[in-house]
Amino acid sequence: MKIMFNKPASSAAAIRERTPHVRFTELCAGYSGRLVLRQVSAEIPRLQATALVGPNGSGKSTLLGVLAGVIRPTSGELHHDEGRAPAFVPQRGAVGDTLPLTVRQTVEMGRWGERGPWRRLTRRDHAAVDLALDRLGIGDLASRQLGELSGGQRQRTLIAQGLAQESDLLLLDEPTTGLDPEARERIGALLTALVADGVTIVQATHDLEAARAADACLLLQDGRLAGHGHPDQVLTTAALARIWQPL
Repeated sequence: MKIMFNKPASSAAAIRERTPHVRFTELCAGYSGRLVLRQVSAEIPRLQATALVGPNGSGKSTLLGVLAGVIRPTSGELHHDEGRAPAFVPQRGAVGDTLPLTVRQTVEMGRWGERGPWRRLTRRDHAAVDLALDRLGIGDLASRQLGELSGGQRQRTLIAQGLAQESDLLLLDEPTTGLDPEARERIGALLTALVADGVTIVQATHDLEAARAADACLLLQDGRLAGHGHPDQVLTTAALARIWQPL
């Protein structure tokens, strides 16, 4: 398969904004010989929020992993613009509550791509961490242990870790799952603000309310693309009925 990094158009920023942030064609991927994604073709629009929607096993997390570069496709083409590597925020359950990490230490891990885990962070690294903590409103929690946090606070910590990577493409796996309505609303508002600040967001989600608030939607079923476009056009009652039985 081919993975290509395209240079941004040099003529004008407006042209670049109309160029998809990511484009993939006939993408196939899986685990240990088991195919999960099957010839998926779509585009991720720049400076917008895109929701990946589908039942368990539909391929949402696999597609995120491919976009993040942690899963290598078995075939197809994947085109990224040149720039920083995507920032990937896994599900909250992927980071153990019992790890002896503070909020600040967790966010600092977002700088390891620049420094590596064993090198001292620079002044610029610390500034990026401070900005991410402030941006997510968790500066006052910096010395708290992860296990002491509420679900919403912990999720904001993980998003801050992604933000500290200073990437313009943020990938999130189920960022609002298990959160109360107030926390879901706060996370949604944060993601909207990040898009306004120049970050392209892709989130896998079971939350249809969050998906309908996105700018674009990819609907997946059994590893194939069942719909692609604006949520109002993709997440119709008929389409959801075909994928989730019963509704």
